[in-house]
Amino acid sequence: MTDPVGLEAAKPNPALRSLSILVGRWRTSGTHPLIPDTTFHGRTTFEWVAGGAFLMMRSEIDEPEIPSAIAIFGWDDALGQGHLLYFDERNVSRRYAFTCEGSECRWWREDPGFSQRMVLTISTDGRSMVGRGAMSRDDAPWEPDLALTYTRLD
Repeated sequence: MTDPVGLEAAKPNPALRSLSILVGRWRTSGTHPLIPDTTFHGRTTFEWVAGGAFLMMRSEIDEPEIPSAIAIFGWDDALGQGHLLYFDERNVSRRYAFTCEGSECRWWREDPGFSQRMVLTISTDGRSMVGRGAMSRDDAPWEPDLALTYTRLD
């Protein structure tokens, strides 16, 4: 595929620099309240797209009840905000806001019908991360959602 606007040779987007810690291949294990007493396993890859203009996340979970997904992290200069566009194999599309500062990355979406948030805590050596999700349906109190542990493969 050709690159008509030259983005493959572009400099990385400086607003996404804090996401560099995520780049690489990760083994995942986790739990979800919809599948009690089950630990599932998978893989997640974070990689730069178009020379660092965006960061792409691909996740695959071996448990059939948990969808594999893709997400693109980008930045809106005018708003000074990061956004993540998510799509999974159920044909679910969502937009999240995100921040990544120090050893913590967060993404969230607020919707009266179904709000979600994820907090990734990155180990000091950058070799592992713990993700804790939460959800709220119809403005009810927050409850646990997807929980993942990431172990760096490269």
